[in-house]
Amino acid sequence: MSRPYVTVVVVAHDGGRWLGETLRALVSQSRRPDRVIGVDNGSRDGSADLLAQALGRGNVISLPRSAAFAESVAEALGRLPSAGPDEWIWLLHDDCAPDRWALEALLAVAGQEPKAAVVGPKLRDWLDRRRLLELGVTVGRTGRRDTGLEPHEFDQGQHDGVREVMSVSTAGMLVRRDVWETVGGLDPFLPLFRDDLDLCWRIRNAGHKVLVTTSAVAWHAEAAARRRRRVTVSGDHPRRLDRRNAIFVVMANLPFRAMLWALLRNVLGSAFRTLLFIVGKQPANALDELVAMGSVLVHPFRLMRARRARSYGRKKGYIRVKRLMTPPGAAYRRLVDMVQSFLAGGAPVDAAGRHHHAASSSGEDEEQALAPDDSGAVKRFLSRPGVVLMLALAAVSLVAERSLLLGDRLGGGALVPVTGGAGDLWAFYTEGFHDGVGLGSDAWAPPYVAVVAALSTLALGKTWLAVSVLLLGSVPLAGAAAYLATRHVVPAVPARAWAAGTYALLPVATGAIAAGRLGTAVVFVLVPVYASLGTTLLSAEPRRARRAAWALGLLLAVGTAFVPLTYPMVALLGGAALAVRRPRGAVTSVAIALLVPVALLFPWLAGLVTEPGRILREAGLHDPALVDPALAPESLLALAPGGPGLPPLWVTAGLLVTALAALLMRRQRTIVAIGWGVALYGTLVAILVSRVEIEGARAWPGVPLAFAGTGLVVLVALTAHRLAELRAGGGLQRLGATAVVAVAFSTPLLAAGWWVATGVRGPLTGDAPDVLPALAAARSQNGERTLVVKGAAFTVLHGRTPLLGEAELPVPAEAAARVATAAQGLIGGRGGDAATLAQQGIAMVAVAPPVPPGLARTLDSQPSLERLSLSESGGLWRLAEPVTRVPVQPDSVLHRPWLWAQGVMVLVMVVLAAPGRRESPQEAPAEPVPAAPLLAARAS
Repeated sequence: MSRPYVTVVVVAHDGGRWLGETLRALVSQSRRPDRVIGVDNGSRDGSADLLAQALGRGNVISLPRSAAFAESVAEALGRLPSAGPDEWIWLLHDDCAPDRWALEALLAVAGQEPKAAVVGPKLRDWLDRRRLLELGVTVGRTGRRDTGLEPHEFDQGQHDGVREVMSVSTAGMLVRRDVWETVGGLDPFLPLFRDDLDLCWRIRNAGHKVLVTTSAVAWHAEAAARRRRRVTVSGDHPRRLDRRNAIFVVMANLPFRAMLWALLRNVLGSAFRTLLFIVGKQPANALDELVAMGSVLVHPFRLMRARRARSYGRKKGYIRVKRLMTPPGAAYRRLVDMVQSFLAGGAPVDAAGRHHHAASSSGEDEEQALAPDDSGAVKRFLSRPGVVLMLALAAVSLVAERSLLLGDRLGGGALVPVTGGAGDLWAFYTEGFHDGVGLGSDAWAPPYVAVVAALSTLALGKTWLAVSVLLLGSVPLAGAAAYLATRHVVPAVPARAWAAGTYALLPVATGAIAAGRLGTAVVFVLVPVYASLGTTLLSAEPRRARRAAWALGLLLAVGTAFVPLTYPMVALLGGAALAVRRPRGAVTSVAIALLVPVALLFPWLAGLVTEPGRILREAGLHDPALVDPALAPESLLALAPGGPGLPPLWVTAGLLVTALAALLMRRQRTIVAIGWGVALYGTLVAILVSRVEIEGARAWPGVPLAFAGTGLVVLVALTAHRLAELRAGGGLQRLGATAVVAVAFSTPLLAAGWWVATGVRGPLTGDAPDVLPALAAARSQNGERTLVVKGAAFTVLHGRTPLLGEAELPVPAEAAARVATAAQGLIGGRGGDAATLAQQGIAMVAVAPPVPPGLARTLDSQPSLERLSLSESGGLWRLAEPVTRVPVQPDSVLHRPWLWAQGVMVLVMVVLAAPGRRESPQEAPAEPVPAAPLLAARAS
């Protein structure tokens, strides 16, 4: 076999800081190249002089600054005649320095594999020479670049060997010249980024192999991708150019059917990433993503020409290419990582999507010599203390709620039987006149209906699933919220886990579930988040504090929609905090947090102003049987709000004892004072609320006691580190600290044990009966209403069981009074009342089981009533009077515009509240390397 002929092409563009070392590495090769030519693209930093000193003026070509890498290589090869069929081209960037044996190793692999047309080296980072950059590159159907390496992965020989890959970088690429000329070389349309992928794809389609060998090593600075020098080849931002070229290369090289599927995925994926960038406050990234996708879509003929030029071998070669592309599972995993990065406050950009440098390193990572072991994403996730805590709380909840899980319909207590889907809730929330609600109402729907409707939409339209998660899952959700909310406040993980578990199992939670109090359950989950955001608002730097203000306002609007009392409680705490400490910008931030709920809930809040008593109510039915009429003081001190489903008072004694013990500590008195202040504030509000009657029943003080419990739990967790100091002291101090720990853990353990043993004891059931008899629903196809009688109470239904929030709408007082008088007369046996009911559109009278025999006889004796059914499941009578259809009132002219304005405000506030990108420190540029005259092999 003849000796291979090697032509080296070095392309430089303002790369003086790296070019000196690159040229020294080239001249020191163990296998010297046969000829070397340099191309300078209008450098202004002396790169052209460096090339001339090293290679000689006659071996350097000068091109304008706008010349692309593809044009530079084509110009160089155009001036050098072919040296025969065994000629190889070695491409070098000015910021790529190969090691001494790189060329020899590349040629060795090329000689061993006859089908090899491209061989690439192992690329390491220029600054940290232990870190791997590339061992070949593959790509997914969405164009996302994948190196197959972990971020910050160090080279320990774990990937050594020769392997076939999808493509290799042009930095150090060795390619056969005859194959290069056959496929047409690099595409000039790709001036920067992805030109290597496109070239290797076409070479593979031509029946050749692309290999990478780790025996050849090169150090690459990735100067253009890292924006360490100005990109003059294109006016587009490097990120936009990279994304556009990625989509274009995939669309041009895939077969037609695969291209159509990839096009759909790219359009949807780009839309999702654009939205995520906007929410993450990265408008430049969002614009780049949008313009990159649009630039491909608006030039279909350019794409068609590119596909026509690549048609040879594309379908046949795809069989071999497909197995080297990124598998779909990796793409979805990368999407999850992208969302996790966004939620963590980082940049929602997957590192593999551009270049490896995108996964910026921290100082701690740079100091470690070894890459961390990858124990698997699932294993790492499940081993986190917060996840373990949430799974434990979920297990406790499942066992305790065993009687509710297998039923057909959740309901009872304050929760109306859950019926309908997301579409029904959206229709109810957006309609101006609620004709399907009893006697009809033009009042604004409760805003919490929109929250449940949105969650139901995410749950594929299943309202029962959304309500079950919010209510039955409130304990693990509250534990997770408390654990995450205290991560910056309570540094000790054991103390944080104890605080989250204790808070999640407070009597407020179990009582809310037993009584079907959806509103309290939601606010109970949000209270720790309020505390965390409030702390950030008052202590963080201005930008972060302002984001916390928008987030607090948005979540406060959600809590207020479910429990209106939440708003004044948070407002008073905010005012007290400002009175004690007023950092710069805090007044504006607090004002934002308090004005956002007013803006979002304005029409509905205006109704609360006219009826102040409704502030003490919450989402759901107001049933006197759910409230303890004479709540004892010791119950409030034990954080027990009264009603069904509460544990004995001694269950929470451990929390109170440890909180009292914190008063004995001499240090951290401020923390103890704040914690006890919040606890006393919540307890005092609970005492006042429990003494107020609304519509014949006392208000339930669950939410105030949730605030009180938060204060006690946080103060104990913040002073927990003192126990470690006492334990280290030995003797009685150690014994006392151990006793305090045992007492503290008694609360969550006893609460969980009691709840598991007794289950959910209350009116909430998983088999809530349908309020409206099936026969009545079947005979209500034309809008007829049904009067449902249960004991001394009654309600009017319109063809179905009411949806969430419908029972809370006020009805016209005059019509309600007439129906009440007629219903009482009908039940009492007075004649002539059926006509009044018929005038209100009521066509049937239903009696809930069990039906009293006397009432059945009374109704049977009415000449205007005709019995339709009577059994153990209830009775139904039809009115003989002609029924008058109640006319539907027109919507207010402001109703629809306000709904649109409300939706726009929610979107804007979500964007303002979303975590922005935390900028990572950029790598410092390398110092320029002084040049020295080098010897180069010249063409003979």
